[in-house]
Amino acid sequence: MSLNSIFQFLVPKDKKFFPLFEQASQNLTVLAETLHEAVNAPKGERENYFRKIEELEAVIEEITHKTHLELSRNFITPFDREDIHALVKSMDDVADYLHGSASRMRLYQVEKITKSIRKLTEINLEACQQIEIAIKELKDLKNLKAISEACKKINKLESKADNVFDKAVADIFENETDAKNIIKYKEVLSALESASDKCKSVANVLESVVVKHS
Repeated sequence: MSLNSIFQFLVPKDKKFFPLFEQASQNLTVLAETLHEAVNAPKGERENYFRKIEELEAVIEEITHKTHLELSRNFITPFDREDIHALVKSMDDVADYLHGSASRMRLYQVEKITKSIRKLTEINLEACQQIEIAIKELKDLKNLKAISEACKKINKLESKADNVFDKAVADIFENETDAKNIIKYKEVLSALESASDKCKSVANVLESVVVKHS
């Protein structure tokens, strides 16, 4: 057993970093679920969902801050420090873009929610659920296959989101005549597509951890 492995074995993982990872991923799933519910709700009922999204994004931001504090306080970490930093940052980025899409719908007063917007929120929700599954398996790193499988699903979902986004933008330019609406929809769609890109970034970090521990 290497010295690094011995150090990792001695670290009280469940009391520091892993609970923070799990809190972040759980809140991220709830945020994505709330956004999906918002775009499927009547316009008059969306405000409550948007407020909840704001609160959840703030919670995830605070978890990210706490994780960075733990990194500064602890010499020994359960896996590479740069991977820990990248993991929490990428989850925070997903939350930022999901929150950003909700903010754009709210600020631009988007009345009609298109099928493409609903589809992208659904894809992002599925990706966040896979992130949560992978994070749970990260705790003891015994089931590396489950983490890899979740990452593969996230990558497929990201490709699916790209296709939905491209078709949606093409459709807007072809059928929408109001320049303001073109800008509104493209901004919302771009934020949702960026969220799926950041989900892939989470998967990339998780795959890096798996490779280093396989």
